[in-house]
Amino acid sequence: MNKFDSVTNKIIAADTLEKTLAYWRFRKFKIVFTNGCFDILHRGHIEYLAKASSHGDVLIVGLNTDNSTRKLKGDRRPVQDEQARALVLASLQFVDKIVLFDEDTPYNLIKQIQPDVLIKGADYMPEEIVGFDIVKAKKGEIITIDLIDGYSTSDILKKL
Repeated sequence: MNKFDSVTNKIIAADTLEKTLAYWRFRKFKIVFTNGCFDILHRGHIEYLAKASSHGDVLIVGLNTDNSTRKLKGDRRPVQDEQARALVLASLQFVDKIVLFDEDTPYNLIKQIQPDVLIKGADYMPEEIVGFDIVKAKKGEIITIDLIDGYSTSDILKKL
């Protein structure tokens, strides 16, 4: 398999996730999940995702589709389309799978994945994080990671 194929193979549909999850659970891997739009990947994203991945054996990133991102961020977003954003995320060595979701929140995806660890930025209180109830019910961990001041896609776009 060439390197580009190994990157694109990280991007999978939610309906094909079960086989991967079954294999990881058989291997007793600790599954970490986080999500976001990840539009214009920057230092803040890299540090956040690298730190998130260190909380388990595999990291799944739920990626908002273009439609979902527009609903959250407005008509001028995303700057990059979902396939470009997914490809950039997939090229990161510490990201194992990317799954796009079209809903406003990744609740159904979290319900399907049943991660051992749920991660979001420290701008959220753990109890406010979508999927908190699912992960707590299975005695998993909910972790918040400090964000880096001055690094956000919105801040970058304001400079333009």
